[in-house]
Amino acid sequence: MALWREFGQQLRRAVPKATGELCLAQSRRYISHPTKTAGLANSSRWMSAQKSLRSSSHGWKLAQRSFSATAHVSHGHITPPKPGEEINITFIEKDGAEVKLQVAEGDNLLDIAQANDLEMEGACGGSCACSTCHVIVEDPDMFDKMEEPSDDENDMLDLAFGLTETSRLGCQVLVTKDMEGMVVRLPTMTRNLQASDFESK
Repeated sequence: MALWREFGQQLRRAVPKATGELCLAQSRRYISHPTKTAGLANSSRWMSAQKSLRSSSHGWKLAQRSFSATAHVSHGHITPPKPGEEINITFIEKDGAEVKLQVAEGDNLLDIAQANDLEMEGACGGSCACSTCHVIVEDPDMFDKMEEPSDDENDMLDLAFGLTETSRLGCQVLVTKDMEGMVVRLPTMTRNLQASDFESK
């Protein structure tokens, strides 16, 4: 019995070792197997396709970056006047309050008003297609110094609330040195009618 017990113990110690060697041998055969080699070749082709795709994607991104756009200028953007070149203009608000401003030559009344938080709408964005930036020049002599309004401006002024002989659209009035001391009044109401409202549907 002792002989058989010793034989059994030796056999149990030998089996795991043999199994491990068998698995190792099978692994080596699998690595060198032709189907595995084909699998590696397929994997190589897949990696090559991925590189090609990444290259195409990179090229597309470069093409994307080649386009550019200028920054949008918001309403109310004005140029600060240079020292000694300030032009004094006064706005009279709807409630009668006076706002005295020093502005630069070349800015328009709509941008000046909006930059200083005055109640001037400019619904069409300053494109002379509505009458919501309507202003009234207080001094007729100052009005006569201004450049004549265009036909488009006159058409839009016909839609303005409280139209007067010295009415202008703020977006169309560019400040000049001749306007030093000009006073403009904001009408008590505005009428938001645009040119597009009269187009045939």
